[in-house]
Amino acid sequence: VQLQAFGGGLVQAGGSLRLSCAASVRTYGLYNMGWFRQAPGKEREFVAVISWSGGVTYYADSVKGRFTISRDNAKNTVYLQMNSLKPEDTAVYYCAANKRITREVGAYDYWGQGTLVTVSS
Repeated sequence: VQLQAFGGGLVQAGGSLRLSCAASVRTYGLYNMGWFRQAPGKEREFVAVISWSGGVTYYADSVKGRFTISRDNAKNTVYLQMNSLKPEDTAVYYCAANKRITREVGAYDYWGQGTLVTVSS
C-alpha cells in the first residue's frame, strides 16, 4: 500500500485547510484510514480515524468539533477538513492505513510521507 498525503500549507489562525491522502491499492476499501500529526520536538499523535465503510469515526479531543475526516472509496482517497485552525495545530500531518480501527500510532501498517501544516497567529 502506498499513500501520498497533500494539501498542507501556511494558513492564518482561524482559517481552514483540507488535506487529502491518495492510496494506491486495489483493496483500499478494506482499510481503516487514520490521520496523525507530529509537531517539532514532539511525538507523533493521533488526530482522527475512519472505518473502511466510513460509518465510524473517532477524533482526538484537541480537534473534535473542528476537524472532519471523510473518505471516497471510489477515488481511494481520505480527507481531513480542518477548520478554525490554531497555531498549536502546526505539524507534519500523516495519513496511515490499517485493517484494525485504532488510535495507536504503532498499530498502523502503512504510512504516507507527510504534509506540513503551518498555522500563523
